[in-house]
Formats: sequence, structure tokens, C-alpha cells
Amino acid sequence: MSKQQWHATHFNCFNCNNSLTGHRYVNRDTNHYCLKCYEKLFAFPCEHCGQKIGTDVKDLSFNNKHWHEQCFNCSKCKKSLVDQQFTQKSDKIYCAQCHKETFLGKCDGCNQHFDPGDKKMEYQGKNWHEKCFTCKECKKPVGTKSFIAKDDKVICQPCYEDKYAKKCEKCRKVISMGGITYKDTPWHKECFVCTHCKKPMSGERFTSKDNNPYCINCYGDLFAKKCAKCTKPITGLGGTKFISFENSNWHSDCFNCTGCKTSLVGKGFTNEGGRILCPDCTNQEAQVKGH
Repeated sequence: MSKQQWHATHFNCFNCNNSLTGHRYVNRDTNHYCLKCYEKLFAFPCEHCGQKIGTDVKDLSFNNKHWHEQCFNCSKCKKSLVDQQFTQKSDKIYCAQCHKETFLGKCDGCNQHFDPGDKKMEYQGKNWHEKCFTCKECKKPVGTKSFIAKDDKVICQPCYEDKYAKKCEKCRKVISMGGITYKDTPWHKECFVCTHCKKPMSGERFTSKDNNPYCINCYGDLFAKKCAKCTKPITGLGGTKFISFENSNWHSDCFNCTGCKTSLVGKGFTNEGGRILCPDCTNQEAQVKGH
């Protein structure tokens, strides 16, 4: 008997030593095993049923786990995942639809489930598809741009500025911070200027004429009455008192007797050719004229 013929008669299983001649066998690491020993020693248990996956069936593996082909099903709907998209979650496998419905949640805009890979826009505990997170006014997606919340609604910055933000009475541009209010109307500080001289009046005393604001100096020069004595404007602002008589006007401090310089506020007086005199000076001048 030749050496080759001798090996053929001793073609046995590496584990149980039973003859493999005329039987199916499996090679592993240069050794031969009968099917029974191979499955006992090396076959993986199925993740679903726990039974060994024999050599006569297909072994489906994913992340070092194994399934019989008939056991490779969605954990929720039980549909076969063979040649289908699937996802593993907490040691369980799911078809794309069940994974989406179970774990990805719904859009608060369209009420549809999110798909894997969808970009979520999150705000105040709610989630939207990027295309559903839109401005209340223009309906355009806000994306990652600035927005303002109003009445629990999202408004993009351009729409908010156009419809809701305070605008300066003069330049009509948005007042983003600061500003002043005059007669319930908002102004930028730099826009609130005297109607005549254009001097900024923020923090300064001012008054108005025909709803137009004027600094004190311009108002006095343009509209105020002039004191008959000092010729300076009588604005009446800040509690300033003045006296009027026969189309003439005086500051209280200027309303003095032309003769003795005594204040005539609250006292009797006479107007002698534009000269105002107290009673004593009037009598004295009358006596002089009498002589």
C-alpha cells in the first residue's frame, strides 16, 4: 500500500477521529472536521433563537453577532431584514421605518417622523425639520440665522424689524438699543436734533413748535417774545415768570421802575412813554413838571 493510499484510509475528523471518507467535512486552520464536530466547536449561536447556526444554513453577521437568515428580522415589526436597511439600537435590530418611528420622534411642524441623518432644529424643547422651522411672517426657513420669539412664534430678524421693531421717527431705521421717546414717538439719540440748528438735544432742555422740537436758544430767537428792557427772549421755560402789559413784555427780574429801579412785580405802576414808573417816581416827575 502506498503512502498516499494509507493517508486516504486514515482521512479522519481532527476532533472525533471518525473517518471523513465519503462524508461532508469542513476545513479550519488546516484541520478537517466532520459537520457535527465543527458545529459543536465553532458554530455561532443565533442572537434570536439561541440555536447553533449550522453549516447547511446561511450565517448572517453584524457587529460580531450572528443570526439564522430566517431569524434576522426587525425587533418590532418582525419583517425580514435580509437585503434591507436596518439599524441596531440597545442590542436590538430595527428596520428603517420602525427605528424612525420608535427613536427619532416627530417634527413639531409637519408631524412627520424624522429620517436618519435629518438635521433637527431644536427650540424650547421642540424639534423641527430644517425646512419646517420657518418664520411666522415670511414662511421662509430660519435655519441658523438670528430670529426673535414673539407670542411663542418664531420670526426672522428682517421680518421682525420690518413689522414689529421700533423705528426712528426721522431716519425710519430700527432702534436696536437706547434711543429716546418724544411725544410717544421713538428717535435715535443722534437723530433727535433741533429743527433749526440741527444740534443734538439728547439730555438737553428743549421745547416744541408745531410738533417740531427746538433747542432753547433757537426757540427763543425764532418764536419767543422779547423783553422790553434787556431784549432777550422770554421763553417761559423752567418756571421763568414774565409780565405783559400793552403789547410789551418783561422778565420778572427786568420789570423794575425806570427811576428808582425798584421791582414792580405785584405793584402798581404807570407807563410813561415806554418808561415804567412806580407810584412814587410818577408823583415826583409830576411835581417837577408842575413847577
